[in-house]
Amino acid sequence: MRQLALRLSYDGSAYHGWQRQKGLPTVQETLEEALTRLCKTETRALGCGRTDAGVHARKYCAGFRTECAVPADRLPLALNALLPPDIAVQAACEVEPDFHPVFSCRKKEYTYYVRSGVIRDPFERDRVWFRPGELDLARLRAGAEQFLGTHDFSAVRSVGTNVKTTVRTVYDFSVEQEGDLFSFRICASGFLYNMARAMVGTVLYVSLGKLRPEEIPEILDTGDRCLAGPTVPPQGLYMTGVWYDGEAGRMMQA
Repeated sequence: MRQLALRLSYDGSAYHGWQRQKGLPTVQETLEEALTRLCKTETRALGCGRTDAGVHARKYCAGFRTECAVPADRLPLALNALLPPDIAVQAACEVEPDFHPVFSCRKKEYTYYVRSGVIRDPFERDRVWFRPGELDLARLRAGAEQFLGTHDFSAVRSVGTNVKTTVRTVYDFSVEQEGDLFSFRICASGFLYNMARAMVGTVLYVSLGKLRPEEIPEILDTGDRCLAGPTVPPQGLYMTGVWYDGEAGRMMQA
């Protein structure tokens, strides 16, 4: 039995997230159907995390076990011939027998895109969140800085999944501006349900003067979701990085 890992990218617009849901199209189910056809036996895939409906991935890792003899370097082309055009396998490799897409992961990165200004771009409708008005880059960065470090992130998560702990470590939260396009990049040890989107919503509140940057640590200490900013819409969110050791790590960083 072989253990393999895949590096995927996908446009999540047509899917109800990664994880299988009865009666709804998901990325996991679509990938598993392609794997089953290729391997000629029912094949299940594990993903590196749940992405919500409408969320995208530039880099996503999935793993599966199989007796299929197709070489790893030929898997991307073979699977892409069976997948719809909004999902692509970018690379594949054989990994250690104990590899697990979730538990072997060292850190993850999400990037959120916001377009400010007056006129929306209809071609960005499912890929960037348009928010009318102006944003203050200095205040956005000041708010983002307050999230760095190890904290209980209950105040910026939505109830939806059971977890052993709500403590996570944020290694980096950077905000960049190119014209009226803002990118919010968050790298952390892991993410709670809607955590990245709520963090972006909170620093947007700082930009708008609804919160002061120094209030963010106090909000995290309370664990009160009502005190933080809103959860921004899903279409601007992309998984952009996943880090592992070994072969999977080399594949994901290629």
